[in-house]
Amino acid sequence: MLNIFARASLSRLTNPIGAGLVRLGLSPNAVTLTGTIASAAAALWFFPRGQLFVGTVVVTVFLLFDILDGAMARAGGKASQFGGVLDASCDRLVDGALFGALVWWSLVVEVDRVRGLALLICLVSAQVISYVKARAEANGLRADGGLAERAERFLVVLVGTGLYGLGVPYVLDIAVWLLAALSLITIAQRLIAVYASSRTQ
Repeated sequence: MLNIFARASLSRLTNPIGAGLVRLGLSPNAVTLTGTIASAAAALWFFPRGQLFVGTVVVTVFLLFDILDGAMARAGGKASQFGGVLDASCDRLVDGALFGALVWWSLVVEVDRVRGLALLICLVSAQVISYVKARAEANGLRADGGLAERAERFLVVLVGTGLYGLGVPYVLDIAVWLLAALSLITIAQRLIAVYASSRTQ
């Protein structure tokens, strides 16, 4: 949902930045890889150590690279099929690193099995949501939309980790269980969309 309403507004900000980076000689794929490595490294470094607020800030900053690489591809006319596959693959790596780091922190450091279970659901669901879409499109079907696309997932979990890191109680537990529920609903929504799409062919 956020993708629909926010991308147009963000594009007005990111397109000039993307064009500037292209003029400096940078490539979209290089920015994709840089953002992926930095985001994953920040998540794996800060979250397992319990540094949730700092980790949230650093991860959020590097996640912006995921927006800039698309703007650069459009500005430089360098959009490619390989770039799309690379971007999607890197997205899955960042998703896994972020939720995996939080699962480790919850189960091993905090020994909170309930929160850990919710985060495991979020981790697996994030991969399945993306897989359903990719598999559907590979078969010529549509599986767009859903309550918890990638932007929504990051927004919910990072708001939760950031506020929890500032000492706000219960907010992270509410956030991860809300996200777990929304993610499962999104899987169902996409499977229903695939079924509907298959019926029209």
